[in-house]
Amino acid sequence: MTNTAVPVLRPVLADRFVSKSLATDAALVLGGVAFTGLMAQVQVPLWPVPITGQTLAVMLVGATLGARRGALSLTLYMILGLVGLPLFAGLAGGVHSLALPSFGFILGFIPAAAVIGWLSERRWDRRPILSLGAFFLASLIPFAIGLPYLAASLAQLGLPHDFASVMAAGFTPFIVGGLVKWVVAAGSLPLLWKAVGALGARRGR
Repeated sequence: MTNTAVPVLRPVLADRFVSKSLATDAALVLGGVAFTGLMAQVQVPLWPVPITGQTLAVMLVGATLGARRGALSLTLYMILGLVGLPLFAGLAGGVHSLALPSFGFILGFIPAAAVIGWLSERRWDRRPILSLGAFFLASLIPFAIGLPYLAASLAQLGLPHDFASVMAAGFTPFIVGGLVKWVVAAGSLPLLWKAVGALGARRGR
């Protein structure tokens, strides 16, 4: 028996604006790298510590590009940063970044982009409640990788690396900023989809 089932297309936001091809995929991946690198330099004064736009960019890139292109974009972002391009926060870059206690969060950006991309391919980014759940999960993933990396780095430096010390250094100060970025990302995608739908309806008249 021949399988005549048509593959299910799961377009994300980027697919509404460009045709799918190797060239456009490459351009989108590079665009994601550039966007993340630019947003990493953005600092917003906030208590108790300033927040950067880096994690927000990761979630938006993953959601708009989808799992595969989002993960590729953040992988390339990491590689180019390690090569020496000033893509990380504070215009940092270079292989010495591997020794930074915060580098684990950059590693965590890759699965975070993949997860939010996978959920967006299944339309979680189009409904406010589902979007809140999807982006909340994605925002936790960098911590799941970054905090153990931070603990190992602190231990290597001979600094306190117990649970309380690691949380105080890599999690607690960033709760407020993380909540802000979560709400911004989770709220912006449904609004963008609504705007795209309205634009399409106008063109169809």
